[in-house]
Amino acid sequence: MDALREQLTKSLGGGQAFLPYRKALEGIKPELRNRKTNENLHSLYQELEHMRLAQQDLLYYAIEEKWESPDWPEGFWPDPDMELTEMEWEKTVDGFFSDLGKAVKLVNDPQIDLLSIIPGSDEYTYLREIVIIIEHNAYHLGKIMDIRKALGNWK
Repeated sequence: MDALREQLTKSLGGGQAFLPYRKALEGIKPELRNRKTNENLHSLYQELEHMRLAQQDLLYYAIEEKWESPDWPEGFWPDPDMELTEMEWEKTVDGFFSDLGKAVKLVNDPQIDLLSIIPGSDEYTYLREIVIIIEHNAYHLGKIMDIRKALGNWK
């Protein structure tokens, strides 16, 4: 189980098959955070806020017995017409990394059997929630990198 916990911890942080999240998000120009490269696509902020909201839902489902998921899909995406402020951006970045840290803490808690069913769930394990966080974050990080490249904001 220690090897599994170690691998999940590494995968949560990125840097194996994809960039570490901090590196991927550093240097984003403030004026590009909420700019879309195409009207049918999301902005960098929208992608990151979606990652934060989805990660929060998956994590809190596992750690808070009374957690109620937001409505899909509106509860998982920010308002597309929102005027992005520095404070909102920082809230999103800080919230994403704070919950990512909580996911790492959950993975490394020896009191939690990652293969056990989450209390209050009929079928979902802690491992399932962590793997979906990893997969979902990796997918949307790829979209963030494509948006950064399209905006000319990647080295």
